[in-house]
Amino acid sequence: MQELTTMSETKSPFSALRAYIWPIHSFELRKFLPLLLMAFFIGFNYNILRNMKDALLVTAEASGAEVLPFIKVWGILPGAFLITFIYSRLNNRLSRDRVFYAMITIFLSSFAVFTFLLYPMHEHLHLHGFANYLQALLPPGCKGLIAMFRYWSFSGFYIMGELWSSTILSMLFWGFANEVTLLGEAKRFYGLIAVGLNIAAIVAGQTAVFLTGPFLHNHFQFKDNPWEQSLILLTIAVLISGLCIMGIYRYLTKRVLDNAQSGSSTPREKIRMSMRENFSYLARSKYLVYIAIVVLAYNLVINLIEVIWKDQVKMLYPSPNDYTSYMSQITTITGLISLVTSLFISGQMIRRFGWTVSAAVTPIILLLTSIGFFTFFFGRESLSSVVASVGTSPLVLVVFFGSAQNCLCRAAKFTLFDGTKEMAFIPLSMESKLKGKAAIDGVGSRLGKSGGSLIHQGLLMTFSTISASTGYVAAILLGVIVMWLLAIKALGKQFSLFSDAFATPPTQAAEPTSSEPKEVIPEPVTLSTP
Repeated sequence: MQELTTMSETKSPFSALRAYIWPIHSFELRKFLPLLLMAFFIGFNYNILRNMKDALLVTAEASGAEVLPFIKVWGILPGAFLITFIYSRLNNRLSRDRVFYAMITIFLSSFAVFTFLLYPMHEHLHLHGFANYLQALLPPGCKGLIAMFRYWSFSGFYIMGELWSSTILSMLFWGFANEVTLLGEAKRFYGLIAVGLNIAAIVAGQTAVFLTGPFLHNHFQFKDNPWEQSLILLTIAVLISGLCIMGIYRYLTKRVLDNAQSGSSTPREKIRMSMRENFSYLARSKYLVYIAIVVLAYNLVINLIEVIWKDQVKMLYPSPNDYTSYMSQITTITGLISLVTSLFISGQMIRRFGWTVSAAVTPIILLLTSIGFFTFFFGRESLSSVVASVGTSPLVLVVFFGSAQNCLCRAAKFTLFDGTKEMAFIPLSMESKLKGKAAIDGVGSRLGKSGGSLIHQGLLMTFSTISASTGYVAAILLGVIVMWLLAIKALGKQFSLFSDAFATPPTQAAEPTSSEPKEVIPEPVTLSTP
């Protein structure tokens, strides 16, 4: 089997235009296109579920954006630990293929059970009496916590919908892609896979707008409640997409990858995993710790800013159908911006300016757009007369600038952030990839969101409302972004060392050295062609 260690080719075999738009060899299409399609359908479900779960819980009668900080700490974080534990146990007992099918099935089954069994009976199942008792007993700042218990079935759907991205997209898909993709291929593949994810966002956004719009409800109505009909149609779309993911994965592993990679005749060495070992391995590696800081910082910052923005959106669009339709339009715009960025900016930026500069773009965009959003948030009263003269309201203006900020930040995340983060895993050994990704993507990302949620909870207990605590959120957000940029700088230095090791011929490659011999430093590994 031919061993590949070169990081990139000395001379590009493509023309300048093709290297810019489609740097894929014809013999690589059998592997690349299934990966691209898998990313598309996983991204499609991610965007559909993201808007569905928010519409369900945030627009419920006695709920609001205040519920988000509580459910991300007391619901999603325990759920992340549980799903990572299940993944580790399955990985220890089953083959890679069966683990993939099992995890997809768990999620699709939970969505189907909620939509077709629990939601039709939700008025009888929800704990309104207990919630009313708690509301009379607890302070106003606990409104979100009470709503989480009151609408427990909505909360369950929200948790599973939120975990789809960290489990299916980050752990399963990217873990599989990193395993079967060489570093030199990843520099060409991952930018185009980001394009597939962006197209998925556009398609998902317009699909949701159509399924929740008036046309179907006026001409093909089968439920009296328009939102219930929209929920059923959206869930059916998610289930069909999930079946496509499993079908494409089976084709890729059984028909494309060789026996060594698919595990059919010479299975890969089994790496035992446990939650304790995963986090112990992470703690002993500075390289993995820096990746974890980057992931934690992004999720903390985006959670801090999104709770405030969604609170304003709920005020403007209190109906679940209207809320879903608006957020789906935001998803479409985000996908369009991300698509243009992926095609003309992100891939070229990584190749020309390197990993560190490309990874720093996302926190810089978040910093600049957050400054703009908070400026309009705090200055809306002083601008009310000017806004009224053009026939709108301060709330519309704040939602608009918050939406613009969300579109730009999400576009940066889907292109440069995800691509650079996944590239950082590629030089690592197989054990580092499995254990590091399980700890960082399975739980670390949730810890970041939970950290932001704990901050919001503490401020809500003090100020009772999200709007009253926004100034403190802005100050904390600035500090976290600075920490994020410092971690990127440190990680970039180590990534450059690993990249140089890949570029060194095998006969000349030297073993990595460290002044701390006991630290676990994942070493670059030699990968094989499929």
